[in-house]
Amino acid sequence: MFKDRIDAGIQLAHKLLPYKDKEVVVLAIPRGGLPIGVIVAKTLQAPLDVALSKKIGHPFNREYAIGAVSLENIILKDVSGVHKSYIAEETERIREKLKKRYQQYHQSRQPEDLKDKVVIIIDDGIATGNTIRVTAELVNAQKPDRVIVAIPVAPGSSINALKDSPYIDEVICLYTPYDFMAVGQFYEVFDQVSDEEAIKLLKEFNQA
Repeated sequence: MFKDRIDAGIQLAHKLLPYKDKEVVVLAIPRGGLPIGVIVAKTLQAPLDVALSKKIGHPFNREYAIGAVSLENIILKDVSGVHKSYIAEETERIREKLKKRYQQYHQSRQPEDLKDKVVIIIDDGIATGNTIRVTAELVNAQKPDRVIVAIPVAPGSSINALKDSPYIDEVICLYTPYDFMAVGQFYEVFDQVSDEEAIKLLKEFNQA
């Protein structure tokens, strides 16, 4: 059990100390990953950025992901029976949303260059791991040296799935409970992080 995201961030940062003197970029998944990412990036004295991507839902079940989109790339998985026009329209719609989020989070700042870097993808916990798997695949398109996923809590089945990904070199998880039902179950305080809070955390970190 973690007290809150700060407690989880401190514990996770301690586990990641071997990477302190390497060329590292910390990529936090908005929004809940930002409070943890700030602590990890400060501890490792590394730059902090956000991973902006969004899944493409199946036309008959939006919760079922058939792929994912970032501003630069698209990944498609299970598109049998899905019309190309739907994928094109969804990609355009999602990219418009991502452009707005990009402007909110980066403002006038350029995103971090990930080429030849050790990229540490951070979130406050995972259930299925689908978002992080897709993020890792999109990150690999930028040719990093190594991709590490670091999270406080996740079910064992999801950790195994992450370890099987060809796009992830290492998975660090502090706690893999057998009775996992939801990420918030393992935090005493698990308030929702708003976009405004997450943007403020990233801005303050980069100004410092």
